[in-house]
Amino acid sequence: MLAAAKKLFLFRQQGDAKTAILDDVELEIGERDFHCVMGPSGSGKTTLLYLLAGLDEPSAGSVHLSDKDLSQLAENKRTLLRRKSVAFVFQYFHLLPNLTLAENIGLPLWIQGKSTGWEPIAKDWAERLGLGDRLHALPHELSGGERQRTSIARALVGGQPLILADEPTGNLSQKAGAEVMDLLRRAVDEEGRSVLLVTHNPRDAARADKVQFLLDGRLVEDPVLHGPDLTVEQVHEALGQLHI
Repeated sequence: MLAAAKKLFLFRQQGDAKTAILDDVELEIGERDFHCVMGPSGSGKTTLLYLLAGLDEPSAGSVHLSDKDLSQLAENKRTLLRRKSVAFVFQYFHLLPNLTLAENIGLPLWIQGKSTGWEPIAKDWAERLGLGDRLHALPHELSGGERQRTSIARALVGGQPLILADEPTGNLSQKAGAEVMDLLRRAVDEEGRSVLLVTHNPRDAARADKVQFLLDGRLVEDPVLHGPDLTVEQVHEALGQLHI
């Protein structure tokens, strides 16, 4: 199992009240899974990703990453495990503004200690994603679609088996968003990675193999959609059942 949440709770203090951000969440991500969690803004989707990556700590329950209980690891070991196991694709790209496209793609290799030999690897990934002629461009010189493809190349280059994608098409045109979802789908089908996507976009959710719905911090038991070949209409119907 690449990642698992077991009886996961997270509470935040808001004035005199304690609010449940996540409430008894159970989730498992295996090899070659393309799993989607949908829900409205504020439902706890991004929080769940951060907990699964060990970037935040739950109030109760446990998170396992690569079969290791994160609560039993010191912070430095948690960081090393995260670098080895997880890659992120963010809605807002998070490219470093003073690094070229090639350098941004190669950054995970530098962090892994590969300070030499990273350039041909970064170039290869850029070319795979149609960015071969933009290697020396800075982020502000790239379109939104090019920035997101760069962030996906950065997520894939390090070889981590699990990709956590937080609203990756939220700031893109429909065409650019479809290209990004194609890349994530290929990461599963061709690269053998697993993807956990959180989104409120039915078109994106329909590309997954399993779709669950997070409402008020809880994963609902029904409906749960199973692929392959989900349709946007099926996702809309499930959202309608939940009055989202």
